[in-house]
Amino acid sequence: MGQDALWLPLGMACCLLLLLLGGSGGLGNRGTPPTPPTRGPWEEERGPVAEVGPWRRVKYEAVKKHLGSLGALSKQYWQYLACKVWQEGCKEEEEEEERESSWSVPLVGQDYLEILSAWYCSFGKCCKTGDCRIVNNVTGLEADLNGQLHGQHLAKEIVLRAVQRFLGSPRPERALVLSFHGWSGTGKNFVARMVASHLFRDGLKSECVRVFISLFHFPHQNYVDSYKAQLKKQISETVQLCKQSLFIFDEAEKLHFGLLDAIKPFMAHHDNKGQADYQRSIFLFLSNLGGNAINEVALDFWRAGRAREEITMEFLEPHLKLELQEPEENGYARSHLLEENLIDFFVPFLPLEYHHVKLCARDSFLARGLPYTKEALDEVARMMVYVPREEKLFSAQGCKSVSQRINYFLP
Repeated sequence: MGQDALWLPLGMACCLLLLLLGGSGGLGNRGTPPTPPTRGPWEEERGPVAEVGPWRRVKYEAVKKHLGSLGALSKQYWQYLACKVWQEGCKEEEEEEERESSWSVPLVGQDYLEILSAWYCSFGKCCKTGDCRIVNNVTGLEADLNGQLHGQHLAKEIVLRAVQRFLGSPRPERALVLSFHGWSGTGKNFVARMVASHLFRDGLKSECVRVFISLFHFPHQNYVDSYKAQLKKQISETVQLCKQSLFIFDEAEKLHFGLLDAIKPFMAHHDNKGQADYQRSIFLFLSNLGGNAINEVALDFWRAGRAREEITMEFLEPHLKLELQEPEENGYARSHLLEENLIDFFVPFLPLEYHHVKLCARDSFLARGLPYTKEALDEVARMMVYVPREEKLFSAQGCKSVSQRINYFLP
């Protein structure tokens, strides 16, 4: 790291030291000048010279003592900061602490340095791997799933339970594989981004997260062999870099079955005697496949007068798997992911109704910091197309175009 890059954190550290010293009984004690000793009646006869002399000597000794302490303390704080941020000088610091076991960074100082090092790491890379950027905020994930994902009681329950159990296991037997299914705009990408943002500080931009879009990253059938080699390499490099990794495959039904078979070894159970730890990986497959079966079940429940929250996985999963196994030109049907039970959980995303679209519109207004009215939410929801033709129950695009509709309300 060049010298220029040190000035910003060095300046922050110096300011921090001054604040710590100033607020903990240092010179001036929060800017208030020291009160001179109370003068007794016998001092009146000594005159002004006799009164000021001892006071100046005391002040000089105090300044000298504090300056010496500041020099020693700033060195210790700087070594501590360099060790926390750049991981340099840690060994020297440990040896110094052994020689001077009586010195320790004050607790308040440690708290401020932790804040400072975290602030610096938010701008740059503070460790050789991406591990320091893993947060695994399951509580935040649960809160966002409950507050921002509308009409998807099954997806909320399955994703949260699967991720929570996987992260809580000290030694998973293999990678976690989730397969998201449902119409466009029902929340599959939304949940995938949510998982990334709560497991990794940098979200989708993390070095430990890789997103693959079928028609964008693997557009040509003739280059499948080349794609397979590239995909294997990228997964291996990511797993070696990070002790925990996330791989998202969007439009998974359009993946060539050869690509799905190529990544099977990363998802299968193995003894992990090699270099990389694939058991700490999470694979998310996002697909529109199975959406018709999910919608039919939701429509049947509505026609029977039953609430959509009564739909269970025990009832829905057989219908979903039946559609996934249809002999069409899709990677799921032709690969061995289903046959070998490599998918841990199928996550259905139900079609969204009128009141769900209104909730999405409300969230979009709030995200932009815009005021809204009940009439505005109704107007946005009415702009959407609803199916089937007779019932007009489900939004054909889910909440996908709600954000663009709000542009009509901008001044």
